[in-house]
Amino acid sequence: MISITDRDLVDDAADHEDSTMDIDRKDEEEQDDPFLQFIDYAKSVLSPDKDEGNDESNGPAWSWIASRILKICIAYSSGVTSAILLSDLSQAWNEQQKIGVSRKRPECINQLKKKHKRLKLPNTVTIDSIYEKNFLSLNSVLEAVIVDAFLLPGTCIYMLTLGDFWSSSTIDLFLHRRFYNLADPNNGILKKGREIFLTGCYLRSASGGSGSSRLLPTEYLVILLDEDQDDDAMLLGAQFCSDSFSSISLDAVNQGVSYSLYARIECIGSLEIQGKYGSLQRKQITLVDNDGVRLRFLLWGEQVLVANLFSVGSMLALDRPFVVNSFDTAIETCGEICLEYGSATQLYLVPFIQHEEQVSVALTQNRHQGSKLLSALDPSQGFKVSQVTLPCDSQGSIDFNNYPFRTFVIDLRDKMTGISLYGVITDIIREVDTAEVIFSLRIEDTTGAIRAKLHFTNSWSLGRLGLGHSVYISGLTCSMTRKKGAEVLWFENDVRASFINLSCLPALLNSSCLHKLTCLSDLSSKTRSTHICHVRLDQIEHCHVNTRFSHALCGRLVSKSLSRTVECDFCHCSCDAEVARTFHLKITLADGSAKVFAWCTGQTATELLQITPDEFYELPEEEQIMYPTSLENERFTIALANCRRQGYGHSGSLTEEHSDVTWEITRVLKCE
Repeated sequence: MISITDRDLVDDAADHEDSTMDIDRKDEEEQDDPFLQFIDYAKSVLSPDKDEGNDESNGPAWSWIASRILKICIAYSSGVTSAILLSDLSQAWNEQQKIGVSRKRPECINQLKKKHKRLKLPNTVTIDSIYEKNFLSLNSVLEAVIVDAFLLPGTCIYMLTLGDFWSSSTIDLFLHRRFYNLADPNNGILKKGREIFLTGCYLRSASGGSGSSRLLPTEYLVILLDEDQDDDAMLLGAQFCSDSFSSISLDAVNQGVSYSLYARIECIGSLEIQGKYGSLQRKQITLVDNDGVRLRFLLWGEQVLVANLFSVGSMLALDRPFVVNSFDTAIETCGEICLEYGSATQLYLVPFIQHEEQVSVALTQNRHQGSKLLSALDPSQGFKVSQVTLPCDSQGSIDFNNYPFRTFVIDLRDKMTGISLYGVITDIIREVDTAEVIFSLRIEDTTGAIRAKLHFTNSWSLGRLGLGHSVYISGLTCSMTRKKGAEVLWFENDVRASFINLSCLPALLNSSCLHKLTCLSDLSSKTRSTHICHVRLDQIEHCHVNTRFSHALCGRLVSKSLSRTVECDFCHCSCDAEVARTFHLKITLADGSAKVFAWCTGQTATELLQITPDEFYELPEEEQIMYPTSLENERFTIALANCRRQGYGHSGSLTEEHSDVTWEITRVLKCE
């Protein structure tokens, strides 16, 4: 006889065995995923020498390849080939590698490059690229080194010859007059070997085949200082260490007193639009001085370009900032004083040096069960490990944007940024207890599931997304919740944020290198990935065709509230002006092996029925009933997603669409 305790042990062992079998099944599915296989193949093509002992981190990141493939698929909506993908990937990777290639450049730049460790600013362009494109946008950033400073012969106009760390070319800049006192040959700071950041530049191109291109004067120039250099350390100590935020007095300012301040950039706010007609731009930079006191540094109008030169964690030295009463700026602050970029203000910057942290990766890892990042979290693990060096910011967050491997749910830890995930959506809900537009998604891969909170600027902007859809998300950050659980965040306005629904990607059906055909008989209720199938329409007499109204932004069906307004249950908002007539279709699909009852809506249903919802709605009732019979045995290539696999969520508006139907047709291509 088995005791209760023994029975529990047997049950636990059985559960463990079932769980292991489930993981193994998922692994087999992912091993057969053509999209993942192509990423691995492309990585081997772009990094052919990695098996010869080279550091794998020198090759392209897994997320870089995945993002690039999907961008190409979006650009070539009619389909791509392996040759197209590899050609574009190779060209893009070679262009990226050129940035790091050593070229002949002035010796003063070579000397500085030996200790150059900071990351490039997001909008940085190279001098070589300016010449190649003969173009420079106003928001572009030049991270330059002064190669020469001189007066134009016969004038009092100062010129700077600039180079950079990535170019063999140099370019001349007409110096703005507000910096002339800093270019004095005897005691000026703008001289050979000095690093500067500048933006807001106009390019004067060479004309008529004579002369050379030059940069016109810009007010938006920041001078870089190095605290390890004696002259710069003396400048900071003598000029910027006597004043603090607490010492600023509005009465003294009104009497003509000026200040020189030194503080760390804590936060760079997003662009705001001010004024009755939205004509004035503003950005707020939060600064913290050595005493921990915070002040806002405001940029107005075209001045917002200056923020392109800043990075969080850098030290900013402000000489003679314009000091104003915060009540006059119509903003909420913790104090009565704000700083502005005035006509006499000079800015100096000690850039934040990106620290790096070594992340350990198990060499024996099963890539389909997670890369099992050790990262000193569990050094007792008995795996052989390889070190990958990743950048780490001042808050200790590690940036995984260039991580060479795929990141799995099981890998996620606190203070990870630049994460990319590939998985299946198993729940979607709109958070209603906040004024922000936030949707909570449950994303599942072979190693587990995690909640991702998507923060939208105004409203849902990702089009139709449903349960069972395969997605790729980049630009995620991971943090711990109050209950000590991991949670990932995604912000629509983040420059690295992207969200691509592979299940609805038009190019997928025409790109044989990214999918393999599945017979309907091979479909399983536990299947997690999107399947591509060749089918014909069958049993048309059992076809269910309805026309409904949907919310144009999210593609969800809408309903009328008690107050007779049209509401979207998915977005939880009124949407009277944003509705469109759509199909809600349930139909039988068949191939030579089996039959499957599936549903679809929106454009997918329109392509299956080969008529628009409005045209169908205008047909007489008898013709509406008879119309589907004309489609019997029509052949299509379709994408199928399992929207009812065990464990999926039950968001009201989502389950209403498919009720008891397991399979959703997410994309359709008619076979000619």
